[in-house]
Amino acid sequence: MTELAPLSGGVVEVLTFKEGLLSKVAHDLLLRVERFDVETDGQRVVARFYPASIVVVDAMRDGHLDAGTLSDRDRAEIRENIQKKVLHADKHPEATFRGEGRRRETGYHVEGTLRLLGAEHAVAFEARERDGRLTGEVELTPSQWGITPFKALLGAIKLRDRVVLRFELPSL
Repeated sequence: MTELAPLSGGVVEVLTFKEGLLSKVAHDLLLRVERFDVETDGQRVVARFYPASIVVVDAMRDGHLDAGTLSDRDRAEIRENIQKKVLHADKHPEATFRGEGRRRETGYHVEGTLRLLGAEHAVAFEARERDGRLTGEVELTPSQWGITPFKALLGAIKLRDRVVLRFELPSL
């Protein structure tokens, strides 16, 4: 069996989406996972993500970064809520994806299992290869892993039960 080799120099981001009666005063968010490890042998993939390393980049508007919308205090408060109330990073310091990729004309089709908060569920996505980089995204439903979407103001502002994880990594 071929040994897994690390891929370094990538970016992993998470997009969250608002809803609720007062959603117009809330924000879609762009988060970045600052610490993660990805290893592959060209077929098998193991990725580890560390929830305590998640940072809030800023708000998103109409699918684009709305830089400067959130204050440093806002970002710190949101980060604390994500780490302590949503992902319980102290009890679950690591999320792990294990899967296999099948080569396709434009990249890879990847299928595997994501372990998050002690629960495991199947995940599948496409990783496109271009200019020496692998890019892709996968839509996740947090409630599958026992995550209750965050709420404020008695639910008048809340996050949808949908996040998008997107990545850019060096190709093999």
